Amino acid sequence: MSILIGIVGLLLTLGLGFLLSNDRKNINFKAVAVLFGLQIVVTLVMFKTTFGLKVVEAISNGVTKVLTYGYEGVNFVIGGWVPEGASVFFVNVLMLIIFTSTLLSLLTHIKILPLAIKYIGGALAKVTGLSKVVTFNAVNSIFFGQSESLLAIKSHLDKMSANKLFIVSTSAMASVSASIMGAYMAMIPAKFVLVAMILNALSGLIIATMVAPIKKGEQEEISVKDVSQTKSVFEAISVGALDGGKVALIVGAMLVAYVGLIALIDGAVSGIFGVSFTQILGYVFSPIAFIMGVPAGEIVQAGSIMGTKLATNEFVAMLQLQPMIPELQAKTVAVVSTFLVSFANFSSIGIISGSIQAINGEKAGTVAKFGLKMLLVATLASVLTATVVGLFS
Repeated sequence: MSILIGIVGLLLTLGLGFLLSNDRKNINFKAVAVLFGLQIVVTLVMFKTTFGLKVVEAISNGVTKVLTYGYEGVNFVIGGWVPEGASVFFVNVLMLIIFTSTLLSLLTHIKILPLAIKYIGGALAKVTGLSKVVTFNAVNSIFFGQSESLLAIKSHLDKMSANKLFIVSTSAMASVSASIMGAYMAMIPAKFVLVAMILNALSGLIIATMVAPIKKGEQEEISVKDVSQTKSVFEAISVGALDGGKVALIVGAMLVAYVGLIALIDGAVSGIFGVSFTQILGYVFSPIAFIMGVPAGEIVQAGSIMGTKLATNEFVAMLQLQPMIPELQAKTVAVVSTFLVSFANFSSIGIISGSIQAINGEKAGTVAKFGLKMLLVATLASVLTATVVGLFS
């Protein structure tokens, strides 16, 4: 029965993408089919084969091992601040962003990541028939944040149609940054972080290219120089560390604000109506949780976390999910965890619009006009990813 519900959920999600399309006659159904097929293959291999499970385990263990080296730096700077056996979110989670951001900057500088992104994106363009700049941006978004992924294609923005601009902006919102992957893994199961990062790149392309189809034209050439901005290894280390520090502080500040505001709203709404704001979100989003494959008895809890993520951000929602994981069914944990691994929330509209404004002021107005639609499509991409994962969990 759960499989049937998941299939219905997939059909409804894809059907809504079709209904939202501004040019249904030019939808590239071949690309949609290929990308969806890749999603099924990736999920099957990662969750249902011995080889895939070993790969996921090896990557998870590898990331965990690398992060232990990052803790050496954290302990050197603030060792002794946290009592032994205790856990402080800013120290144990956010400070690691500095280390992972530095690693990402180094891998970018020595051209390992840019070349991988270029050729994987090129291969994806070849098998789907989509624009190279679109597929490059989708793969690039797996590793870099919203602003950084758009910065890498800044030289192409002038010639972009509104539909192509919508796709690249939505892909950026539907993704996450690898620099905060370790922070996510400290809160939710690592395997769901890994699979969501891959599947969201494909989901973003599937839904966005249905909603805003682009006509087949000349292919653009992508230069890896657009990705790497540093001139030396030491500059790459410095830039990565400083960028990571900024992200850690920004996330910390946002959590103080959002968690406090949610508590305030919960208290106010509960005092007036006898039910909390997060419970209301749970009831509103419970039908979506149901079609994603969440067991009926847990759809209100799942819906509450999903609604919190959309209204605030993924960190707040993950903090809400974390203590509930031992009590929830494995399928619920899988579906909700993968849904949370994306930047799709209201604040991201401003981040993306601001990034485009800084890069190309003429295109900023276009992005601002489709801001809410971009959020809807990026959220549908998260729903698609989570539903696919739910089918095989």
